[in-house]
Amino acid sequence: MPEPAAIAPIICEIIVRPVERDEESRYQAQMAAQHYLGALPKIGETLWYVATWRGQWLAQIGLSAAALKCGVRDAWIGWDFRSQFDRLKLIANNSRFLILPAGRYPNVGSRVLGLVARRAALDWPQRFGHPLLLLETFVDPRRFHGGVYRARTGSNWA
Repeated sequence: MPEPAAIAPIICEIIVRPVERDEESRYQAQMAAQHYLGALPKIGETLWYVATWRGQWLAQIGLSAAALKCGVRDAWIGWDFRSQFDRLKLIANNSRFLILPAGRYPNVGSRVLGLVARRAALDWPQRFGHPLLLLETFVDPRRFHGGVYRARTGSNWA
């Protein structure tokens, strides 16, 4: 692992961008091989992103339409059934997040999540015709402690 002083430039220079059409097979292959849940096809409203540093892929993330039913989320927002039905499209689900071996440095995960949150807020309405107001994710506590998401609480991760 590089010294902390060497990691700072990497963190500051990370770029998050949508996956290009000709990169989709690479994205899917890496997700299938390295993510514990495997790859997901693009179904409905879905955007795939890659985080890079000097052209090298560090992480991949997929955002898709929100989970249809999530009692905890709906109670937290204060939605009744009718409100939930009408407004669900304003939420995206972090359906996959993969930090690649080349990206396993301290703070890369939280940096990527922050950049994705800002980027998706611009890309989602342009692509799907409506705003994105909230991002949600689900973490399996038997596998992960979810610290990378807690570090981003200021970036709308619910």
